[in-house]
Amino acid sequence: MYLLILVQFCIVFFTLNSLAQSVTNCEPSGTNIPGAQYPQVCPDQTVQFSINAPGADQVQVQLDKRYNLTKGEDGIWTGSSDPQDLGFHFYSVIIGGLSVNDPGTQAFFGASRMSSAVEVPEPDVDFYKPQIGIPAGALRSKYFFSEVTGEWRHCFVYTPPGYEKNPDEKYPVLYLQHGGGESEYSWAQQGKVNFIMDNLIAEGKAEPMIIVMNSGYAVYAGTPFPVQDPNGRSSDDMFVAFTDMMVKDVLPMIEKEYRVYADREHRAMAGLSWGVKQTFETTLPNLDLFSNIGGFSGGMGFSPDNKLEDVYDGVFSDVDEFNNKVKVFFMANGSKENSGAKMVHETLQEAGINSVYYQSPGTAHEWLTWRRCLREFAPLLFH
Repeated sequence: MYLLILVQFCIVFFTLNSLAQSVTNCEPSGTNIPGAQYPQVCPDQTVQFSINAPGADQVQVQLDKRYNLTKGEDGIWTGSSDPQDLGFHFYSVIIGGLSVNDPGTQAFFGASRMSSAVEVPEPDVDFYKPQIGIPAGALRSKYFFSEVTGEWRHCFVYTPPGYEKNPDEKYPVLYLQHGGGESEYSWAQQGKVNFIMDNLIAEGKAEPMIIVMNSGYAVYAGTPFPVQDPNGRSSDDMFVAFTDMMVKDVLPMIEKEYRVYADREHRAMAGLSWGVKQTFETTLPNLDLFSNIGGFSGGMGFSPDNKLEDVYDGVFSDVDEFNNKVKVFFMANGSKENSGAKMVHETLQEAGINSVYYQSPGTAHEWLTWRRCLREFAPLLFH
């Protein structure tokens, strides 16, 4: 009897000790503002929250689902999530029915509004992190006037290491698009595009290239911009002028103001989710301008019921011509999502069209998937 009690006591003791160690080993998220201790990410991939709202009757966190926080005597609400997938996750704090950002984190544009986010890091993985001793490229903030949309627009331009030191060298260009409900800031901030490319170039895995990240929202000059529900999905009306804006304004601007090759062999375009649709709609009708195409987590325009020769005005009808024109056609997605990317790849392969497919293990429709996609896509370009 005493032995049984002793065994039970030991089990409880070591369990509590293990939980205490787990809590102790939690660390502030990499997305926190300087000095903020919460949210914290724990070794079991749960996330702990702490919100100071003494006058609130209820505080919740909307992450993968809605979590109720518990109020302490000091007016601070605390709670923990279920274990989260590795990677970057948007979330909101809900106080009195109003969704707000967590004051402890940076703000990122996602879900058509500024949102808080938490990063559940991959152990011993650094391909999207800055490295000591690795030459760094530059992220340039660029404003330009679009004749198509009749407005000043903003984009980011990544220039590779050595761009300033080699004034006679020209570079190929990758035009890289965000998804629906995000913006030109997305690849630059949560996408970590500059660190991914710096590391790939330093390792000799990717050619030095310029990357242009544009806002995907574009309507024709004189057209009112559609009203956006901050919590809703982006509508087609918000993108109608995108391809014209890219071809008539962006390509000429980049080729005038940056040292780039102005031919199709040195142009690529890729996008994620809604950006796949924009990539296909921009590149496939304009194969005289682009020779490399990438789609991350999307297969817009394709379906199992469509005949391949019917999509995108029959661009795939002549297999040999398409294969001669397009050096790389890359499709990718996470193993936990059903984006249609694999279906597109298999459909093209069955027709004899060259296609490359990549699946990100253990990830869904989120930024770790797309960082990995870029890591796999960029080394295929411009050889």
